[in-house]
Amino acid sequence: MTRSERYRHIIDYFTEHRPVAETELVYGNTYELLVAVILSAQCTDKRVNLTTPALFKRFPDAQSLAESSVDEVFSYIRSISYPNNKAKHLVGMARMLVHDFNNEVPSDVNELVKLPGVGRKTANVIASVVFNQPTMAVDTHVFRVAARLGMTTGAKNPLQAEKQLVSNLPDEIIPIAHHWLILHGRYVCLARSPRCGECGLTSICLFYQKKLKTDALKPPTASKKKSEQKAKKPVSSAAKKPTSSKK
Repeated sequence: MTRSERYRHIIDYFTEHRPVAETELVYGNTYELLVAVILSAQCTDKRVNLTTPALFKRFPDAQSLAESSVDEVFSYIRSISYPNNKAKHLVGMARMLVHDFNNEVPSDVNELVKLPGVGRKTANVIASVVFNQPTMAVDTHVFRVAARLGMTTGAKNPLQAEKQLVSNLPDEIIPIAHHWLILHGRYVCLARSPRCGECGLTSICLFYQKKLKTDALKPPTASKKKSEQKAKKPVSSAAKKPTSSKK
């Protein structure tokens, strides 16, 4: 299978089986999504969604967040991973939006990464989700699933994976493909115990094909050996009667 055929197969599969794919973060505008994505670093979307309602009520825009303090923001996000750093990033990000970007979240990735707490992945999410740009945010799910399906080859870091994905996916597909891979990695292609039985892509999955070969070469377990030996054991004939000794 050529790389283009592989990509076409994967695109066709997700188009049919997951025609609607979008972020699971709850937000009402670009500012809220930016805050939520910053909070989601090494944290579940579920936890972020439990935290942001009170945060957004207190800080409905960048201006109110910029006027706050790190300590106050921390009190709202203490249940999030790395709350100290993220509180600093949120306040710094808001102040930069107000002072340098006229209270508007920029659409350009190169401008977004200037904001505190915004790396390339976060910038790509904003550019893709809000502005529908052909940018691919590569998180752990995307990185893992793309490698297992053979969409990337030898990628050693997220940037290398991103470049391979962007160069092989049609521009109009990239925004939704990001969510396809994330959701597939989150609910089917799990890191430790992938649910291959629920996946419709096993026929082309390099990880699954390798797993089949590995399983076939594995020696039988102790319990399996015991059951096999028991099955092979001949049925014993009737016990011989002991010979009687003459007195």
